[in-house]
Amino acid sequence: MKARLEAIQAQLGPDTTAFRLIDEPDVTVDWFDGVAVLSTYADFGPEEEARWADRLRAECAARAVYVKRRPKEARHLSNVRPEELAPPTPLAGDSVDSLEVLERGLRFEIRPSNGLSVGLYLDARDARAWVQAHAEARRVANFFAYTCGFGVAALKGRAARAVNVDVSRKVLDWGALNTTKNRFEANPRDFIAGDAFDWLRRLHKKGDRFDLVIVDPPGFATTKGSRFSAAQDYHQLAARAAELLAPGGQLLLLCNVAAMTWADFDGQLRRALGPSALSGERLGASAVDFASTHPLKGRVVAAP
Repeated sequence: MKARLEAIQAQLGPDTTAFRLIDEPDVTVDWFDGVAVLSTYADFGPEEEARWADRLRAECAARAVYVKRRPKEARHLSNVRPEELAPPTPLAGDSVDSLEVLERGLRFEIRPSNGLSVGLYLDARDARAWVQAHAEARRVANFFAYTCGFGVAALKGRAARAVNVDVSRKVLDWGALNTTKNRFEANPRDFIAGDAFDWLRRLHKKGDRFDLVIVDPPGFATTKGSRFSAAQDYHQLAARAAELLAPGGQLLLLCNVAAMTWADFDGQLRRALGPSALSGERLGASAVDFASTHPLKGRVVAAP
């Protein structure tokens, strides 16, 4: 494990301190500048979890190891207590309420004890780099923004504006903090709390148009106004997003649902946008630290 840690660090360089250390079907380890987040997708039990924590401490000098328990059945059990799935205290080491990590020089706040999601989805690193490289002078809209990683990348790439939309005000406030950490102004009008489908309609009705629209939804989501399943409804989302494009604009469409194959994903895009949707660049998780079977799928699509 130490050799893999050192190899990834050498490939990514000192300006990236957050990456996937282990990417296996039943277990992953995300590394955040010395803090390890162990995610289990099977019932490991306390002894196996402790063995992983001991290895990470001994071989990688992790200063803290947190566990996130993600058995498939727990995703559908509303009566599972959050603290059972994501204990707020570490398995080993000292508690770390928050820390700052680097991704290609961008700064992000990580909160290891913050439930199942700690602040940055590492598999989208290459997609964020694409946004940074293609954002100059463009108006960018980032839907399902979470802590605004794509918005920060767009501003770093000299976007004219980056609007972030998410149903949670809490994560948008976190995203505003990430924005200021990178020395950009966090204008309140660019952090919109609300249902993404509702805001896609509202922005379209207002006549707002963007040069780049980013859509990175969860696999399944329910709000007061909508119910969304990526496997069934992604085409509707893609079509709505396309309505916001200015002439010459682009969509960045992402999906991280393991049950959806590339063929399924492309079928949804073709249904929404026509055959030309499949001619755009494909983006996935970085081969430096993610398995080739990792489910992240992304396509860059030109305005129809």
